[in-house]
Order: sequence, then C-alpha cells, then structure tokens
Amino acid sequence: MDIFQTLESDVRSYCRGWPATFDRAVGSRLYDESGRAYLDFFAGAGVLNYGHNNPVLKRALIEYLERDGITHSLDMNTVAKRDFLQALRDLVLRPRNLDYKVMFPGPAGANAVEAALKLACKVTGRHSVVSFTNGFHGMTLGALAVTGNSVKRAGAGVPLAHTAPMPYDGYLANSPDFELLTKLLDDRGSGLDLPAAFIVETVQGEGGLNTARIEWLQELAELCRRRDILLIVDDVQMGCGRTGPFFSFEIAGLRPDIVCLSKAIGGYGLPLALTLFRPELDIWTPGEHNGTFRGINPAFVAAAEALRTYWRDDNLEKSTVAKGEQAERVLADVAAAHPGIPMQVRGRGLARGLALPSGDLAERVCRNAFERGLLLETSGPEGEVVKLLPPLTVTDDELDEGLSLLEESVKEASR
Repeated sequence: MDIFQTLESDVRSYCRGWPATFDRAVGSRLYDESGRAYLDFFAGAGVLNYGHNNPVLKRALIEYLERDGITHSLDMNTVAKRDFLQALRDLVLRPRNLDYKVMFPGPAGANAVEAALKLACKVTGRHSVVSFTNGFHGMTLGALAVTGNSVKRAGAGVPLAHTAPMPYDGYLANSPDFELLTKLLDDRGSGLDLPAAFIVETVQGEGGLNTARIEWLQELAELCRRRDILLIVDDVQMGCGRTGPFFSFEIAGLRPDIVCLSKAIGGYGLPLALTLFRPELDIWTPGEHNGTFRGINPAFVAAAEALRTYWRDDNLEKSTVAKGEQAERVLADVAAAHPGIPMQVRGRGLARGLALPSGDLAERVCRNAFERGLLLETSGPEGEVVKLLPPLTVTDDELDEGLSLLEESVKEASR
C-alpha cells in the first residue's frame, strides 16, 4: 500500500475517482508522474478559471517572491493588498456601479459564507436564515446549516439550527414562484420567523447545476426588498466569470446586500476569499471577526494580475458565453442520441451539467472519461449529474476534444 492509503485519512475523495498521482499542470491539462496528459474539465472545482500555471500570473508571482515580497500579514496594510483592492475597485466594482466594502474573512469560501451569515444576523438582530433546496455553501457548521445535502449535513455531528430550507427555482413543479414562502412569512402560525437573510446560488454547482431563471432571481430580490430581508448571493463557485459576467447575478440585474467570493478570485489557485457588503452594513468592531490567514499576499498579487489581464474588457465574458453555448449544443446532441435514457442539460456559461437517471450511470461516465484522459466530476444529491467546469481559458480545440471524449464516455456507459 502507498503512503496515501496508509497515512492519509479515509475522508479523501477526488483521488478515488481519479486513481493517478499528478505531477505538473499547464493550461487545461494535468500530467501524472508517468507523463500521461489529462484534459481538466474540473479546474479545481472552479478555482482555476485561468488555467493551471497561467504564465502571466506565474511571472507576477515569481517576481514578487524574488524581491522578498511579504507572504503573510494578517490584516496589516501591504502593497500587495492595496494593489488588489485598487484593481477590484477599478476593474470590477466601479464599472458595475457596485458600492461594496471588502472583508477578508479567511482563505476559503466557507469563511466568506460564515462571515456573511454572522453579519446578516448582527445587522438585523434576527437569528434565522432561509436557504434553498440543493444549495451548497461549505463544510463548516454555519455553512452546513444552509446546505441541503443530507450526507454533508450528517458530517456535522451536531444539530444544525436557525435555518429553514425553501424550494429553489423548479423544485416544485407547477407551483407559482414563492407562493409557499410568501404564505409562511405572512402566517403568524407558520413557525417561520422573519429571517435575517436569504442565501442563494444563481447556479447550484454542487447541487446539480440547477439554474435559477432570471425572473425567479428578480422576484427573490424584490421579496427581500419589500420585507427588509438581506439578500446574500453565494458566488464562490459561479463568480469570477464562470457563467460569463464577472458576477453570476449580473444577468438578472441584481444588487445583493452581501456577496461571497472565493475559489477563482485568487487567480492562480491560491487561497483567497472575500465577503462584499453594502457600506451601511459594516458595523463590525475591530477584530470582531478575524483569522490567521486573511492576508495571503501572493494570492493578492495573482488576483490583481488576473483582474488586470482578463477584466479590462469583456473579451473573456464573450468567449465564456460562446463556449458555454457550444457545450450546451453538444450536450443536447448527446441527450438526443440516447432517446431511451432520460437526460437533461443544465447550467450556464462554462458551468454545464448532464443530468442522468442515476448516480451509478453518471459515475460510469466519469470513470470512462478518466480512462480516456478527461477529468470530470459528478454533482447533485445522488451524484447523478456529470459536471463540466473547464478553465475559462480553454481553447476551442481543447473544448472540442473534451466534449468529444465526454460523448464517447456517455455512449460506452449507456450500453
């Protein structure tokens, strides 16, 4: 047995589906220690929007490290943090007329969510949060409390309280949007207290690539506005251009009260998370929410360079939308080629999914893909959705190659 099996915890998961030992990576490809190449349509669960070892970002990091730039700084002022904040303000927030304060809550998406939940309750004086079916927001206790998946929730080991799940868009067939939620809020006997916030993903990455309609998102925002409930958008996986625009909620014209970002915001795959919120919500006292790894300066460097390189114009956004439409067409063709097996195409931008009848079938597709040199993962409550998250910088040829390998994998698994 190797050291991974003898020393590492059984909690490990991705390595079970991809039994290879990877050594290096460039762009859209990973290479194992024998040199075999794998086309990466996983991209670190959406962390690597700009690909592996992006040469522009790598050069900025090397230069920063070679000049002995600061690596760790808690929340002290540094040149690297200032450069990142300026790039975020000038290239992302101001062009979208978004007036947000920026909080560095810790290194991961769950940190951003925990800070958002904590702040919402602190601001409103209320103690509950409404989440949505099949939502996923992280593995810490607060984030798990607003996560739908029962397997993940069971890992908490303690009761998960102060939350209430409501139907996501499309969860209840032939039911008017928010009819149940509105009735519960209006009925003093419903047992649902006025919540501090709603937390929502515009596309549920881990939940099965369920995609909320623009009208549904707009009605949710209006419901929050009318009832003085804060709207939290978890853009950890779908932000930073994954669906096309920098923020996934832009397509609906939303202006959330609080936004959670992580994963791709670090640019190079380095840990970085942000909680953005309206200035009037900034009622924290100094040190009231803190953490050791809030100032990972190499991540600031890579993040700023990524913004300057890819978000000065809308070229990446247009490319992502076009490639996403191509992926959607191919997935629709795959579904049409197997009329005896119900399949559904889901997603937006370069977050795409093929929903299959069972988790077993989806797992076989991903296993077949791995054998062909393509990395895919499953999502959804039963692992029934084959999920595609290629780097946004994937070339047209690489996208064609990956979709062709997926098509072959589905065909073999369906026999």
